[in-house]
Amino acid sequence: MSSVELTIESIAAGGDGVARANGVVVFVPRTAPGDRALVKLDLRKRFARGRLEEIVVPSESRVQALCYHYRVDRCGGCQLQHMTYEAQLEAKRGIIRDSVTRIAKRTIENPPEIESSEKQWRYRRKLTLAMRRAVDGQWVIGLHPFDDPNVIFQLQDCPITDEGVMNIWRDIMEARHFFPPANELRASVRLIGDADISVVMEGGDRWPAKTAFFHEVPSITALWWKPENKARALVAERSRAAATASFAQVNVEVGNALHAYVLGRAKAHRPETAVDAYAGTGSTAVPLAADGVRVVAIEADREAAEQCARRLPEGSRAIAARVEDAIADVLPADFVLINPPRTGVDERVARTLETLASPPRAIIYTSCDPGTLARDLARMPRYRIESIRAFDMFPQTAHVEIVCELVPENA
Repeated sequence: MSSVELTIESIAAGGDGVARANGVVVFVPRTAPGDRALVKLDLRKRFARGRLEEIVVPSESRVQALCYHYRVDRCGGCQLQHMTYEAQLEAKRGIIRDSVTRIAKRTIENPPEIESSEKQWRYRRKLTLAMRRAVDGQWVIGLHPFDDPNVIFQLQDCPITDEGVMNIWRDIMEARHFFPPANELRASVRLIGDADISVVMEGGDRWPAKTAFFHEVPSITALWWKPENKARALVAERSRAAATASFAQVNVEVGNALHAYVLGRAKAHRPETAVDAYAGTGSTAVPLAADGVRVVAIEADREAAEQCARRLPEGSRAIAARVEDAIADVLPADFVLINPPRTGVDERVARTLETLASPPRAIIYTSCDPGTLARDLARMPRYRIESIRAFDMFPQTAHVEIVCELVPENA
């Protein structure tokens, strides 16, 4: 690998800085737009990966990262801690515009507006950690360096995570002698409401001490276990709310703002009928139905779909099914809500919406990945972008939530 001095021009999806060397695009983690940096190049076929060796002239948007693990352990959980918050927001706006124009071939005159997060630290109400048994039998519990996913470093603190969640994780670490007998595990801690804590343990094919573990950490209000190659099951609960709330917000304040915006855009189209795809427990379907809209909610998670069905008034219903298997049978509708996972929608969903004889008045597509959103927009050329707005659900990271409002091209 050779070294070269480069100027970072922008931030790519994923958080790497983007520069050019002799016409080749170079992606350099942990850099900021405006940095003049000495970079070691690893040339690929059509681009290059860069390893930062030295900041020659720092960008005005560069700051000292707050987190010890980000600086010392190269933690991959965050990507933008070395940038001011204003620069992070600007970078995310650019990522969205670049994805939509380059992949979807749609014109966006200006980067979209972005709703900032009131909390830039301690906002995260869910934390998933990897756990690996070392040669001496002790557990290493933490996260991966961004440049070596096979390594796990021992986590001491995560400053973007709620203090209550971190305290539960410290209690779990103290109860590690009750873990399933396996060499590698994963576990998630989620704060629900003000007090309930749900924990999901993943891995192992048996767990003889699961009841003892639950009693050893009394602050846990619901414990789930997902054995290898098996479905997740509830082990024990102290609160039914924690046992059923698998769709709680990671960043409550921004999540509430996004939800209110989606509902407002939905009601602006005055639908009589609506389909809420990837509906979860009905956080959007239920208020729409309460306003008199006849809603069909589709959700693959059976427990969540059943909870949604119990909350919906007469005239609306919930279906426990994959969206791609059910959406054709519940259309047409005046309005369609899409809120898929990071992988975006199945091609069959896009094809169904694209070929409907009677398209909906509008589609609201909420996405957590600009790239898959853009790919799906390219699959649906009959719809134009009426509006697009971003919400900074995850400060210090390159992730961003996007609400894209689509209407038929001839509307």
